[in-house]
Order: sequence, then structure tokens, then C-alpha cells
Amino acid sequence: MSHLLEVRNLGKTFRSRKGWPWSPKSVAIEPLSFTLEAGEILAVMGETGSGKSTLAQIIGGVATASSGEIWLNGQKVHSKNYSQLCNNIRMIFQDSENSLNAHLTIGKQLEEPLLFNTELSPAERRERVNLTLQRVGMLREHWEFYPHMLSSGQKQRVCIARAIILEPQIVVADEALVALDPSVRAQIINLMLDLQKDMGISYILVTHSPQIVKHIADKILILYRGKMIAFDKTDIVLEDTQQPYVQQLLHEHLKQNIQYNSDRSAKIAD
Repeated sequence: MSHLLEVRNLGKTFRSRKGWPWSPKSVAIEPLSFTLEAGEILAVMGETGSGKSTLAQIIGGVATASSGEIWLNGQKVHSKNYSQLCNNIRMIFQDSENSLNAHLTIGKQLEEPLLFNTELSPAERRERVNLTLQRVGMLREHWEFYPHMLSSGQKQRVCIARAIILEPQIVVADEALVALDPSVRAQIINLMLDLQKDMGISYILVTHSPQIVKHIADKILILYRGKMIAFDKTDIVLEDTQQPYVQQLLHEHLKQNIQYNSDRSAKIAD
């Protein structure tokens, strides 16, 4: 039985000066492999510059790998097959302010993925947008709003709506929670968990927060200077005392108060 997502020997290098073949290569990600199953949350952690965002962008189709392969449901993912990527893997970016077009209404921005990736009629697209807005806790009337008319939490809800509107199997969230204040962050996390339960979404969550990771992640992947130094189920990584860096990353600066219920749908307290 194939995994939902399988990453095989994925690596990424850059050259310091484009077009100069003799310039040295900079290694952003050393070849790494991991898997993700349906309905799982994989947390990707590491210090700034460790390669977390680069990995997220490659999986989300925003960047291309220098080596390795990505397989989805037993089929190889081709970087130029935009339909395959858009319909199955979507991204939520860190900066909701800049990831939304200030000159388009929320409705038009949510309609765009449907316009380019489905054969829905205008009426069907409108209905899908309205239903998706409601799914993320917003109103049909928000179709006519522009981004500047929304709060930071509402903008992030719109970004989530844009990510799920094609009903993908995987959503990659690249530091999508870092700019939010704690109470709004709690609401957004709970929304993401509800969507996971309702839609069967798997998440790849890039985050610095060990508290969030401890209570909602099924697996943890830790990068250090572009090298994967840990990947396993959350409880196993948490109990690993052999790597001081892993322990420091997961056990220091625990400031958020988190409560969760017994049925695995963690709830983050405001």
C-alpha cells in the first residue's frame, strides 16, 4: 500500500551568482526522505535558515528540487504538472497581507483556483466560494470585501479558504501562524483541526512552536543546517535524549497554554 506522500532523496542547492557555473554551490537541503499518511500532521522544525521554508516550497510546487522525487498516492509528482500539484497540494503562506491581492475582492481571489483548475460554471464557482467562506467561519457577504477591510485573523481565514477550495489532500502551512496574536492563533489552529476532521486533509506544518507541535503533530521532522536530523512519530522524537539540539528545540521556551481533548482533535486554549 502506497503512502499519501513519499519524498525520496530530495535535495536543493543554489549558486551564489546566477549564470556563473564556476561559482560555489550553497546547499539549502541535503538529500532527505520521509513519508506522510492520509489525515496526518507533520511538523517541520528547525532554526532560522535550516531549510524549512525551502522544503515547504518544493513540496507545495513553489520551488523546484535539485535532486530527488516526490510521489503522491503512488504516482510521481512532476514539477511542471501544475494541475496535479494545484488539485492535490496547496500552500498557506506566512504573510497573509502580502499573499492576497489588494486590488481584487475576496470572492474573485477565491474563484481564481476554480477558474483555472475546474470546469465549474460561474454559478457553481460562486456557490463553491460561498460554501468555502462559510467553512472557514466567514460570511457569504465577504465575497465583496477587499483585503484591507479584514482583520489579520480574517485574512488568514481567507488564505485557508483559498488553500482548501480545490479540496486538496495536503495543505502545506509555511509559518502561517507566526504573525498572529495568541488568541487569533488559537482560533486558526482549531479551524485547521476542524477542517482536517471534516475533509481528511493532511498538513505539513512549518513552525517554531514546540507547544503546538507537541499537541497536534503526528510526526516531527527536524532540520539542522539543511540536514534532516530527526524524523519519527511525535512521542518518539520527544523522548529522544541522544541529540541535545532536538531536545533544546522541543523543550525550551514553552509559553503557550494548550488544552486538548481525548479524541485526538486538539484544541488550543485562547
